[in-house]
Amino acid sequence: MELKKIDYFNYEAYSFTYDGLDAFIVKPSVKPNGKWVYKTEYFTAFPDIQNEFLDRGYHLLCNKNYTRWAPANEVLRKGEFIKFVSKEFGLSKKCITIGMSAGGLYACKIAEAFPELIDVLYIDAPVMNLLSCPLGLGIGKPHVIDECLDALKLTMSQMLSYRDNPIDKMDVLIKNDIPVVLVVGDSDDIVPFCENGALLEKYYNENGGKIVVYIKENCGHHPHGLEDYKGLVDQIEKFSKQ
Repeated sequence: MELKKIDYFNYEAYSFTYDGLDAFIVKPSVKPNGKWVYKTEYFTAFPDIQNEFLDRGYHLLCNKNYTRWAPANEVLRKGEFIKFVSKEFGLSKKCITIGMSAGGLYACKIAEAFPELIDVLYIDAPVMNLLSCPLGLGIGKPHVIDECLDALKLTMSQMLSYRDNPIDKMDVLIKNDIPVVLVVGDSDDIVPFCENGALLEKYYNENGGKIVVYIKENCGHHPHGLEDYKGLVDQIEKFSKQ
């Protein structure tokens, strides 16, 4: 496997090819601890939290997707990528996800399909219900809806009976004791909290799951993350079982 040096916020970082698409690895700025975080989409977007992990000894990994809407074959690719990273780079078998927006969709679906590979689920304004975003109160733009339907190979009629959303499989997360750190904006009109993350919060609280929710007042879909990103990482590490 060939590693090519790339620029990434003054960290030592490389690109490589995984299953025909670009992937990225960033080395920590201090002594490695053998753990890693997986940015499931939007590699360089809102990087404060992932860079804080790098400064605490974690590696950062990301691989590109063919689509942001997480069809089953892409979720399988993600699970295999986690296994590949653990073996190829000698890192822990479980990872912490950083899933923002559609990256949150991926993070949840990976955790539900491969719970044994996930340590902590950090999700930020996550898409958890495609009937909300992009079909409902969320984005709702025709070209985005078409993009989603095409990615999932479904018609609109089939989509209305789609039951492979993260909110349809939350019991798997509880059953496998996967803790969740959730960040949302209370004014998000792209991925409305009431139709997405709020359903996860309610389910976890009613079924004894471990969850911490940060609600940002008067905040829309962006920016992701928190101003206190160090405290956010502290909470994720408290939930970590590694």
